This record gives sequence, C-alpha cells and structure tokens, in this order.
Amino acid sequence: MSAQGTAGRGLGAARQAGDSDGLEHLARVGPIAYGVVHLLVAWLALQLAWGGSTGGESADQSGALQTLAETPLGKPLLWVLAVGLIALAAWQAAEVLRWRHGWSASGKARSQALERTGKAVVKTVVYAALAVLAIRFATGGGQGSSQQQQQTTAGVFGWPGGRWLVGVAGLVLVGVGAYHVYKGLTKRFLREIDTTDCSRSALRLVTRLGQVGFPGKGIALGVVGGLFAYAAITFDPEKAQGLDGALHTILDLPWGQILLTLVAVGIAAFGAFCIVRARYPERT
Repeated sequence: MSAQGTAGRGLGAARQAGDSDGLEHLARVGPIAYGVVHLLVAWLALQLAWGGSTGGESADQSGALQTLAETPLGKPLLWVLAVGLIALAAWQAAEVLRWRHGWSASGKARSQALERTGKAVVKTVVYAALAVLAIRFATGGGQGSSQQQQQTTAGVFGWPGGRWLVGVAGLVLVGVGAYHVYKGLTKRFLREIDTTDCSRSALRLVTRLGQVGFPGKGIALGVVGGLFAYAAITFDPEKAQGLDGALHTILDLPWGQILLTLVAVGIAAFGAFCIVRARYPERT
C-alpha cells in the first residue's frame, strides 16, 4: 500500500473518531470541567480580594486544582475533570482535521478554514495542558505554577533571542485578552454556539454570562501578558508571573479590592458560561 493511501486512511480514521457520538458526548464534560476550574479560580480571587489569603493556594488554575484535591472527593473529581479535558482536547484535534481540506481553498473559505484550524490548535494545547495538570494533582504530584513560570521564563531568557520570545508571548496574551473583551462586548461568542434548540430564557442566560465572563477573563489575560512584556523589558524573569501574579497586581492598584472583585465576578461568569454552554454543540 502506498504512503499516500496509508495517510488517507489515517486521516479518514481520525475524522471518523472525531465524528463519533461517544467522543462528542464525552467531550461535553470538558467545558464543564473548564468551567469548574474557572469558578474555583474566581473563589480564590475573591478570597484574595477580601481576606488577603487563599489558604496557601495560588489564585490560578494550579491553585484551583489544589483546592479541589484537598476536598474529600477531590481526587476522583480530578480524574473526571482530566478525562473530560482529554476528550475535549481530542475533539479539538479532530477539528483541525475537519478543517484541513479548506486550507487549499481560496478567498473566504480558506480564511475561515485557517481561522478555525488556528483556534482548534490553541484549544487543543490549552485543554491538554490543563488535563496534565489535573492528573498531576490527582496523583499527588502537583505544585503551584508561579515558581515554575519564573523558572521557565529564566530558561527562555537563556535562548538566542529569548528575551524577544518572552516579549512576543506577552504581547500575544495582551492581544488574546483584548479579543476576549471584544468578543464579550460584541456578543461574538454566540457565533460559535448552535442555539437552534435554545429557549429564549436560556439564550438570554448564555448571552449575559458571556457578556460578563469574556471581558472578565480578557482583563486577567491582558494583565498576565503585560507582566510577561514587562519581564522582557526589564530582563527580570521574576516579573513574569501567571494569573496569580496578575490578580495580585490588580489588587495592588487604587481601588484594587473593587477591581479584583469585578474581575473575579467576570471569571466566575465565564466559568458558568462554560458549564451552561456545554449543553449546546458548536456551530459548524
């Protein structure tokens, strides 16, 4: 059998797996898991804003999973989250293959295919990384991400052009954050959801949660990107902090408690949006 024939069969098998009803239903657990993590992050952010302490956990995804791991049913729940996130990552990877045929098209079709492919690749990486993090905490090997973030940045600084890479990463995060804000304010997120069978009240709920949630998360991502860019400018890896550092930065601003509370509410709304959104399929 030729290599082309083998590749074609492999691509067909991947598409068939991606079209599997079982995988689709399992992937529905992914947005719920993603939403739960954001709700826990929001809770930690509120604790930080009004209590000054998060019980030793960082106010980010690692802290959220650590908080869950310390509950009586935490370890089994972490495995459920991990399985859902892995299924969601596999579903997004299949999306890359679904849109691959459009790369050779022209005009609007090609642009749409490339856009959908890019989003699917990013989502695949994010969900897979979060699944690995959940597995680490489920097996007792998880740890806070702030120090790891700084160590990784310090390592990148040692690469040729590493300072520029950190700066570009920061600017990309700022751009992603700005896009989240834009996406929420313009209700663009509704284009990605098939709300055909959605009742009027359910559609109103999804819309309101998205309008609050996307800007809230976007602001947090923008601050994270700003910290990375500042680390590149000052050539100081300790300035490169993740979400926990971003939330502390917001708290240190004038009216920081109020601002951090608003961001926490936005992150919580985004988490609730993910959970509610899991009921509806993606628009194709």
